[in-house]
Amino acid sequence: MNNLLVALASLLFVSATPAAAAQKHGDVIIRHATIVDVEAAKTIAGQAVVLKGGDIVAVGPDAVIAKDWHAARTIEGKERYLIPGLWDMHVHFGGGPELIEENRALLPLYVANGITTIRDCSGDLPEQVLAWRSEIAAGSLFGPRLLTSGAKIEGIAPVWKGTIEVGSTADVDAALDRLRTRDKVDFVKITDSTLKPELFLYALTKAKALGLRTSGHIPMALTVDQAVDAGISSIEHLDYAYNAGAKDEATIAADFAAKRIDRAEANRRLGASFDRDTAMTAYRRFAAKGVFVTPTLNGSRIITYLDRDDHSKDEGLAYIGPKLRKTYDWRIERAAKADAAAIAARHAHIEAVGSILPMLAEAGVPIIAGTDAGFLNSYNYPGFGLHDEIELFQQKGLTAAQALASATRAGPAWFGQLDRYGAVKPGMAADLVLLTKNPLEDITATRAIDTVVMRGTVQDRAALDKMLSETRAKVAAWNAAAKP
Repeated sequence: MNNLLVALASLLFVSATPAAAAQKHGDVIIRHATIVDVEAAKTIAGQAVVLKGGDIVAVGPDAVIAKDWHAARTIEGKERYLIPGLWDMHVHFGGGPELIEENRALLPLYVANGITTIRDCSGDLPEQVLAWRSEIAAGSLFGPRLLTSGAKIEGIAPVWKGTIEVGSTADVDAALDRLRTRDKVDFVKITDSTLKPELFLYALTKAKALGLRTSGHIPMALTVDQAVDAGISSIEHLDYAYNAGAKDEATIAADFAAKRIDRAEANRRLGASFDRDTAMTAYRRFAAKGVFVTPTLNGSRIITYLDRDDHSKDEGLAYIGPKLRKTYDWRIERAAKADAAAIAARHAHIEAVGSILPMLAEAGVPIIAGTDAGFLNSYNYPGFGLHDEIELFQQKGLTAAQALASATRAGPAWFGQLDRYGAVKPGMAADLVLLTKNPLEDITATRAIDTVVMRGTVQDRAALDKMLSETRAKVAAWNAAAKP
């Protein structure tokens, strides 16, 4: 009898355990969250998300996921909004070798602000940044995923340091070969301080033929349309897109190339001949050609209004080392030299430039959120500045959903990585931000960060606050050491 009872008990145990045996295991479960579907601009309440390693492996109704999955760590997402990790698609590191440590200290600021990927658009520390990219990928350096152009391509004896100088098509070929094969850059940056216009176009065309994405500053002697035809992938800074709306752009470019007018006069004439119909035709062409625009509007706004805004008490200053702060002086001093007429003109210009954001969106041009934060760019604070940028997008006429997409989906779209980033669904990277407010209602909600998940590793609010406090402490120590 006892043996029969034991056998029956064993049978009952076996029949009762298949569900438990079938339960799958993850590393982290985020429960009861409201997922923000950025692409569809909608929310889905009562969801659970399972992470394993650096991947999202399951997403669905909380009750279903909780039944099927088990994890070592659970994050409570009730009354929280889960978005893909934020991307800042225009940052800079630089100021010379003596500023390497102060630049490195900026990396945690991005993570603390929910930014899990950054695109470095070249400064004067390209080799250091390439090394950081490798160290972050290997897990030996803490920071957001780093994508970089390496050294920018420029002309001979350019304004900007840290460049590859080119004076011929052979030089361009060699530069692109180095960037593609030795440095394995994520894209190519081309700037225009001394680069010959014909070499600018050649570099764009050759890079495209090699399968390399390009971004850059378009020479005044060229029209934006010429750069688009040559294959530019993203236009950095909204001013260039604004110039494409000038009816007389081709004439102005020709006059500048022939040295009949200077840059100031060219800019004045471009603004005077701006025309909405011309602009919309140009922007529809951008969209048809797959050209993205990175406005970096907040950085321009800061410089424009230095006559009005006092930054001496900015909270962001506590996170910027003294040598980096010193690099701000160049633009501050230049802005201070402007007379009343010049100040009024720059105020009017920034408002006119900002007004084209809804036009770009209407034309179907993908708008990328990027800050231009880093050395030289005064009071434009790494990490924090991305929230300023997308809030400005909303103020200028984009919807909250469009502003959010610019910081979560536009970057992955530009890099051809929407199969891995920009959504909360199985198979995507476990780069996520849990917010306490709904960003589809008001984009300022991206500041209300509860938790950041980067490459599957959870950084809760306490960990994020620690990152910020540690950076403040470093800067305070540097400030003390710099005092005479």
